[in-house]
Amino acid sequence: MGVPVLTTNVWSELRFTSTPRIDISISPNLTALAMIADALAGRRRGLPELWRRAIQSRVSSPGHAAVQPLAARGYSVVPDSVMPITPTDDVSVQAQVDLLCDISPDSLIKDLEQAFGPASLPEHWRLAASKPACWLRGYATALSDVWNATSPLWHHARPLLDKEIERVGIASVRGGLELLLGSLSERIQYGEHGLQIADIEPSVYDLGNRRLILVPMLAGRDAVIVNLDHHEAVWLAYPVRGAESLWRRPAAPATDELSSLMGPIRAQLLSSLEQPMTMSMLASQMKIAASGITYHCDKLYSARLIKKERRGREMWIARTNRAENLIELFRH
Repeated sequence: MGVPVLTTNVWSELRFTSTPRIDISISPNLTALAMIADALAGRRRGLPELWRRAIQSRVSSPGHAAVQPLAARGYSVVPDSVMPITPTDDVSVQAQVDLLCDISPDSLIKDLEQAFGPASLPEHWRLAASKPACWLRGYATALSDVWNATSPLWHHARPLLDKEIERVGIASVRGGLELLLGSLSERIQYGEHGLQIADIEPSVYDLGNRRLILVPMLAGRDAVIVNLDHHEAVWLAYPVRGAESLWRRPAAPATDELSSLMGPIRAQLLSSLEQPMTMSMLASQMKIAASGITYHCDKLYSARLIKKERRGREMWIARTNRAENLIELFRH
C-alpha cells in the first residue's frame, strides 16, 4: 500500500488502455488512517488544528508510538497489516480493529518482508518487527481511539458522501470519467496513458482488468491514500468535496432551550464539550470549582449524556451519541 506525499516532483503511474470500470466505496477505515497519519504520525495533509489536537488528546502513549512508522521521511510504502481490509465493501472501523487484534505476529513480519524485503527492513519498522504483538495492539488501540473521536464528524458528512456517490455515478454513465478522475485531488492527474499520482517512491502499474475503486475520505485537503498493486482492484482514497464545511466549529446550540431542559450550568457544560476534556480543563473553562464540576458531571453521566475515561491521573469527559443528538435537536 502506498501513502504518497505532496512535496514531490515525481509520480507513480497507473496505466490503462481502455475505459476503467469504476466503483465507489464509502469506507470509513481510510478516513481513520488519514486522520492517524496527519494528527499522530506527523504527515500533515491539511487537517485543521482543532481536530488534530482533539485526536491527539484521545490516543494513548502506545497508540502514539505504534503509528510513528506511517510517516517516516522518504517512505510511502506501508505493510498491508495497516489496512488489511480492501475497501470493496462498507466495512466498519470496529471490524477493522477486530481484525487487527486477530492478526498473528508472524503475519505482520511476513507483511513487512513482503513490503520491504527480508534483508532490508527500514529502521522505522524495526521496533514493530522486534515486538509485533505489541505493535499490533498499539495500532489497533490508536485506530479505535481515533475513530471514537471522529465518528460524529463522519456521521455529519453523510450528505457530502451521498453527493459524491451521485457525482461518480453520473460521470460513469455519461462518459465523464476523464473529468472525474482529474478532479479528485491536485495530487492525482489524468494523463495520456492513465493516472499520475504524486509519490516519493514512484512505480508504474497497469490497471489491466482490475476495477478502479474510488474512496472519498473525510480528511485534510491534501490527503491521498492509494493501493495500486492489489490483485483484485486498485483503489484511490481522496478528500470528499465540500469537507471544508465540516471543519468549522459546530454552530452553538440554543443554550436557552437546553437550559430550560437541564439547567444553565449543565447546558453550558455539555455545550463546552465540543471535544473531549479533562475535569480540570472543564473547571478552568467554566470557572467553576472542581467539586462543582464533579457534581454536574455525575448528573450528566447518570443521564447518559457524557462518558468518562480515566487516563493515568486524569479523568477525560466526552459527549455521548445521545448528547450529540440532543444538541443537534436544539441547534440554531
